Amino acid sequence: MNRILIIDDEPGIRSTLASILEDERYRVYTAEDAVQGLDILSRESISLVLLDVLLPRMGGMEALEKIRSRWPETEVAVISGHANVDMAVRAVKLGAFDFLEKPLSLDRVLTLCRNALKVQQLRKENRDLKRNAAHQQDAIIGKSRETEQLRERINQAAASDVRVLIRGENGTGKELVARAIHRGSSRSGKAFVALNCAAIPDNLIESELFGHEKGAFTDAVAIRKGRFEQASGGTLFLDEIGDMSLSAQAKVLRVIQEQRIERVGGEKTLEVDVRIVAATNKDLEQECAAGRFRQDLFFRLNVLPIYVPPLRDRPEDIPLLLFHFLKSRGAEPDEPFDLDAGALQVLQSYPWPGNVRELHNLAERILVMHTGGIIREETITGLLHQNPDVFFSVGAAPKSPAVPEPYAADFSSILHLKYNEAKESFEKQYLAFQLSQNSGVISRTAEAIGLYPSNLHAKLRKYNLFFPRTER
Repeated sequence: MNRILIIDDEPGIRSTLASILEDERYRVYTAEDAVQGLDILSRESISLVLLDVLLPRMGGMEALEKIRSRWPETEVAVISGHANVDMAVRAVKLGAFDFLEKPLSLDRVLTLCRNALKVQQLRKENRDLKRNAAHQQDAIIGKSRETEQLRERINQAAASDVRVLIRGENGTGKELVARAIHRGSSRSGKAFVALNCAAIPDNLIESELFGHEKGAFTDAVAIRKGRFEQASGGTLFLDEIGDMSLSAQAKVLRVIQEQRIERVGGEKTLEVDVRIVAATNKDLEQECAAGRFRQDLFFRLNVLPIYVPPLRDRPEDIPLLLFHFLKSRGAEPDEPFDLDAGALQVLQSYPWPGNVRELHNLAERILVMHTGGIIREETITGLLHQNPDVFFSVGAAPKSPAVPEPYAADFSSILHLKYNEAKESFEKQYLAFQLSQNSGVISRTAEAIGLYPSNLHAKLRKYNLFFPRTER
């Protein structure tokens, strides 16, 4: 049964509206002011609020803002005996479904209630459809022992409201795990908001997290809600948390402790109710020891740790994932794909440096390059070699320029060059030498020279450096 709350300081209007709405088989609640109305909203699942503008203790417009912020799925219709265009426009901008003038037309009230509840139902159905589609798309696919353990850990996390720290290599599906936790939790009906901390410059990270007031800085032309406000009531996913600046870490720690934020350039304290799920591909204990990550924040985030294993550690999941991606990206059912023994062996022996993300890219190549039916070993081998991030061979060696044997750089050959040209020439020789010293292993080379693997990949692509990997 739909529940309607009437907030009006006139007993006669409350009584009349309650009577006609109960005749229409609605469950009706009444409140004489907004404070009492907000208390009812906190206890009951209200579908629609009929809200008077002029109220004692708290004005109707202020109440409207609070309702739309705390109960965004509840529709609100504003009532006023002193209506004007500006007030109506302001009410709609604040999220009101419609605006009613006194004296009230009962037919108009009933029509508005039917329309508001119908729109609410359509929105719910749309959310359910999207959620079901997302569930199919974001399913945790696999039958390996590692995947079963991961599912069990996700279920444990979803059943509680504690903070979660997800660890794993790039491309393993850490955000997928975070979404699965949110979807199975009591917060699933609220927002899931994601922020890649590595993608936001240090000077903008606080604005992204906490929002800003108009005029807080040069480009702040309007008030903007930050990710904490957007996720209030739901889940905030902080991806690549290890790349967050120390100043931002301190402020996130404070929000965790107090559940309050202040927008950049603002003085008003806002309460937020957010569950934080964080993810990283870094060794945060090592980052703490090096002074790059706050130990107190690490302990706050690492309440429930989850490790997402790399694809190479669960080879039995690879064909299942591949067929899932092929189906989800449009493979025709009358042309089912299958793998021959050689193709399966190549897929399961390949080390997958890009993990599940790389396998997804392979599925898209198959859809473009293969017409259906049996996928053979030479097809898989050929499509894997088209990946510019592959620096080792599977089967036959890729046709890529080889890295020269270790050598000492001849600086006389670059002394006549411009600074930038000399710098690039030296960098290319240096990277080639380091790759050869580390047998073409990207992660080992990156660690040896103090670069992130993603940065090293970018530089290798820039200089067209490829190296057949000699060991796994």
